[in-house]
Amino acid sequence: MATADSQVRNDRHGDSIGIIVEFAGGLEMLFSNARRLEISLPTKDENGHVYNIASLVQHLCKDIMKDKRKELFMLDGTVRPGILVLVNEADWELEGGDAYELKSGDHILFVSTLHGG
Repeated sequence: MATADSQVRNDRHGDSIGIIVEFAGGLEMLFSNARRLEISLPTKDENGHVYNIASLVQHLCKDIMKDKRKELFMLDGTVRPGILVLVNEADWELEGGDAYELKSGDHILFVSTLHGG
């Protein structure tokens, strides 16, 4: 898999978006214990819209998550309550929530605040 730097370099041609996605707080277990993924996405989602956090979440659940318990990550088409989402180290709500349009080089962090016990 290409590094984030080479993805960003290649993405300047406009055919894909290279981003880094990280998981913490136990969410990595849903993604085969991967804490960090370097993902290259097409510039548009399957509906022809610019890729945003909402379409990223769909992609993660549909194409990357091997765990069958999708409801632990997504609820009603978006990230479930109790999961913090940071976009380039800022709360996603400050960036437009799941409507934030992804750009090459973005760093998206999902952190679960839900703990069993």
